[in-house]
Amino acid sequence: RSARGRLALTYLSIIMLMSIGFSVVFYYTSSEQLSRQLPPQSFYAEVLKPAGFNLDVDPFSFLRERIQEGRSVLLLRLILLNFFALFVGSLLSYYLARRALAPLEEVIEAQSQFVSDASHELRTPMTAIQTTNEVALRKPKLSLAEAKQIIKHNGEDIMKLKALSDGLLRLATKTVSKPIMETVSTQEVVTEAVNQIMQAALAKKVSVNDQVPDIKVSANAGSLAQVIVILLDNAIKYSPAKSTISLRGHSKGKFAYLSVKDQGIGIPAKDLPHIFKRFYRSDRSRSKENYEGYGLGLSIADKLMRQSRGEILVTSQLNKGSTFTLKLLRK
Repeated sequence: RSARGRLALTYLSIIMLMSIGFSVVFYYTSSEQLSRQLPPQSFYAEVLKPAGFNLDVDPFSFLRERIQEGRSVLLLRLILLNFFALFVGSLLSYYLARRALAPLEEVIEAQSQFVSDASHELRTPMTAIQTTNEVALRKPKLSLAEAKQIIKHNGEDIMKLKALSDGLLRLATKTVSKPIMETVSTQEVVTEAVNQIMQAALAKKVSVNDQVPDIKVSANAGSLAQVIVILLDNAIKYSPAKSTISLRGHSKGKFAYLSVKDQGIGIPAKDLPHIFKRFYRSDRSRSKENYEGYGLGLSIADKLMRQSRGEILVTSQLNKGSTFTLKLLRK
């Protein structure tokens, strides 16, 4: 009735076939060895008859009875052993079936959730485009200014769709080959990332304080820069105007640490375990202000860091800001 039950039944069938097969072989082998305790037929004619034994009475009847008793006891114990194997095998089969199917069930559930979330997020800009166009079509006369405004709104929604589809493709793509690991200067990568987000920071009047030293790490330069851009973009998005984003770096042992600290709204403790999930955004970020985004950035950053054998650590306090720290291997 279920995949787990069918798999467990398959495992149990294999266990019982092996157990019964072993029992049959063991029984016949042991039975044959017990039969060898009796003398051969030639012993009666060559030894007992010349010695004057009465061959009408079997002199080894007691031994035959003992052998038969041994066979019966052996058969009974093998039957009990197989019942025990059936009981233990049932429990073991169910456990193995659960262990075997658990990753597959998680993947299927994640895929289903991914499709559902993606459909929901795609529906919003598409509905906006459809509504705008329908309203425009109902107007008997449409001025040039109104047409330009409609085209502008449609263009903005199309850009949102493009950003969403690009994020989905990044997450869905499974790179067969590992990313090229190289010696990367943290200072150079952070400078490149800061240059990419500087316009957005200036537009919101957010200052970026970069004090990252030159540490050599083992990473992919492009992927690391992309991760820092994502973290900086989030920091700008959730920070108030005229606040400061701090970039720091230090090394300890065989690891290097790069941190991006903002003075934003912070992340509730209950949301911290989920922030790297696709499409996840906390209720707080949704309710306080209309922050644009689809909750894909941190998922992409987490994936890129794992591919580069790195890790993202997070600490946050409500209304005091968040700190995202990249943990990298030193070169």
